[in-house]
Amino acid sequence: MDKAKRKRERRAQAHQRIRSKVAGTSERPRLAVFKSTRYIYAQLVDDAAGHTLVQASSFEPDVRKLVEGSAKGRAAARTVGEVVADRAKEQGIQQVVFDRGGYRYHGRIKELAEAARSKGLQF
Repeated sequence: MDKAKRKRERRAQAHQRIRSKVAGTSERPRLAVFKSTRYIYAQLVDDAAGHTLVQASSFEPDVRKLVEGSAKGRAAARTVGEVVADRAKEQGIQQVVFDRGGYRYHGRIKELAEAARSKGLQF
């Protein structure tokens, strides 16, 4: 088995462990993070209703204008975290449950989380 496949499987198993313990509600939705090789995505999900309440990604043209440099780096993650927090505040959402998606809490994931916290989201 090659290294990339092992890494994908490890992340999938970690994500399953996290999802068995973390669930979002309408009062406290789940802040789910996904990162690809080019972009980073964040969304607030109400798992009880099965709806996405708020979303932001470095793929969006509005967010790309705010990003300094590449759409895949830490600066992009910081911007996405700030944008998703601002959009959550507009919806009246103050508290969330953080779902790191099986990724380690460092780099882009940590940057997104800290930016969302700095804008007032509590988790």
